[in-house]
Amino acid sequence: MPRHLLPLALALTLAACASRTATPQDWPAQLQQWSAVPLLMLGEQHDAAAHQDWQQATVKQLADQQRLAALVIEMAPSTGSTATLARDAGEAEVQQALHWQDAAWPWQRYREVVMSAVRAGVPVLGGNLPRAQMAAAMADTSYDTHLDAAGWQRQMDAIRSGHCDLLPQSQWAPMARIQLARDASMARAAESAIRHGRTVVLVAGRGHVLQDIGIASWLTKGVDFRIAIAHPGPRPRDAGADAHWWESTEALPEQDHCAALRQRFQPKASSTADSARQRP
Repeated sequence: MPRHLLPLALALTLAACASRTATPQDWPAQLQQWSAVPLLMLGEQHDAAAHQDWQQATVKQLADQQRLAALVIEMAPSTGSTATLARDAGEAEVQQALHWQDAAWPWQRYREVVMSAVRAGVPVLGGNLPRAQMAAAMADTSYDTHLDAAGWQRQMDAIRSGHCDLLPQSQWAPMARIQLARDASMARAAESAIRHGRTVVLVAGRGHVLQDIGIASWLTKGVDFRIAIAHPGPRPRDAGADAHWWESTEALPEQDHCAALRQRFQPKASSTADSARQRP
């Protein structure tokens, strides 16, 4: 090669290397790199079907490699478990064993994730706080100091915005306590399932798996874990250190999830105002 072309060739080579380095690897390859991690938390948006597909593929990859210790799910209470069921158990048996509540968590949305583990002979464990314990959690002020001030405020802000600014401020703290109690419950379920040389997969809404304020804050010190969060469209700009991996899926049509809620409350507010105006 002519000497005067050497700098150009070197620049092109470095650019090509930089391009390859900057290209993120795919999820199966990343999952393979985490083969020694005892706990993997997958965060989802509940109404994004692509996120359940991603979870199912993750469960299948680990199960096929004999690396899956257990599947822990937010969608069933901690009293539920398929540990005593056979691989060929029917879906009705699985739902009964998990104490599944279809009204809250449509079975068809999660059946492939759950049944992939069952068919592989891997236990599926409920992780969520049982409903009977929620009232006590709402009144337990010890949760208020579990996180630092910034973390607690972030939980409160999530409750406020998640309820479309329609929830009375007096209810923000009780609802945040439930959130933390559910995180603690899922952390206990996941830790109880850890087995040497295998990985526990925990599936929950993305708010539960945020690194600094979610389930990880309840884990015993020294437990190694990784967090991967699926997100419709590009990774959020303010994601920060919430996760070790962001799985971008196809963007969903824009929806105003608060519209229906506002419509429910607006007539009541209008009726109250009308009544007040009619009083003598």
